[in-house]
Amino acid sequence: MKELIVAIGLLFVIEGLLYTIFPTQMKKMLQQMQNISASNLRTGGLFFALIGFIIIWIIKG
Repeated sequence: MKELIVAIGLLFVIEGLLYTIFPTQMKKMLQQMQNISASNLRTGGLFFALIGFIIIWIIKG
């Protein structure tokens, strides 16, 4: 459980840094995401979730 909390904290740190360092680019990216279909966003999200799972599986293996 402790590792999950650390992982969520790290996610917040990375997300916050992106908005702090690149605020204009992040706004543009969010506007561009409105033009992407929900199914493409879902597919991309699943792809990155699987990549993350594989990385964790290899490291924890």
